[in-house]
Amino acid sequence: MGTKTARRATMTVAEKIKELTRNHLKNDGVALGQCLTAVGWVGGTVPDMTEEEGLIELSMADVAAGGFAVGLALAGRRPIYIVRYQGFQQFNSIIPLSYAAKSNNIWDVSCPIFIRSIGMDGGIGPVASGSHHSIFTRMPGIKVFAPMTPGEYQRGWDRFMEDDTPYCASEHRRSFSIDYEMPNRIHPQADITLYPISSTRLNALEAAATLESEGIVCNIVHLLWLKPFFVSETILSALSGSRHGGLVLDGDFENGVAKCLAYDIMQQSDKNVRVLALEERSAGFAPHLDNLPPTPQKICEYVRKLVQQTR
Repeated sequence: MGTKTARRATMTVAEKIKELTRNHLKNDGVALGQCLTAVGWVGGTVPDMTEEEGLIELSMADVAAGGFAVGLALAGRRPIYIVRYQGFQQFNSIIPLSYAAKSNNIWDVSCPIFIRSIGMDGGIGPVASGSHHSIFTRMPGIKVFAPMTPGEYQRGWDRFMEDDTPYCASEHRRSFSIDYEMPNRIHPQADITLYPISSTRLNALEAAATLESEGIVCNIVHLLWLKPFFVSETILSALSGSRHGGLVLDGDFENGVAKCLAYDIMQQSDKNVRVLALEERSAGFAPHLDNLPPTPQKICEYVRKLVQQTR
């Protein structure tokens, strides 16, 4: 498979989310969250609609909010539960994970919630910023994907609407302006295969271009579905042709889903797959205390060192 270029879409990710939400509310669906109608309408992803039309503003009671979403799901409304900062999921996820994710398993009662969990790269301190999809991947009964393109978001939404289980869309604010698709980039004889998740996909593309100018060839296989995760033929074939193995990139902490995916890939191959993600430390409010996903520069440094060590 050769290198492919990005394909243009008809709308941005933000426009796609707004369209899906509007159509859902017009068909007896409901969307709820905090500060939905504040300036910006959650990054331009929420339609200008009223509570009577199904757009519900919640109070700032973070733990209770998930309970409201569970109740609406049990009532058959298929709620879209919008969490504007993914770091808040440490509070918001308690009831969806403890009830909705277990409901089918224990009581044979479906509880389908579509959780929009929005990540961002630093800038808001130790609680709100970052990506934290690993919180969801630890619990059975929920499906998790990290879309970065309009087409990926549409596919995830379509699967949710055909399913009876809760879904978590691990969104990222950097995706909202994207109006193109991201095909995998696979070379017959690569030095390394990068498996980026969420916003690190953009950083991986930039790093790969820099490394290629230095004679280091990178495959890029974009990871969309985090749970359930299937080690596809594409994942394995790209890795088999990589001289120095693979590297999973993530904006969540290293000791999370990234290591789980790396392990699953290694179990079905004879190559090493490493992980580069958030450092294992809390962020602060000052810029120099931010904890950011691997930058293009950091990815380049890691790959250069790896290539030198394993030559």
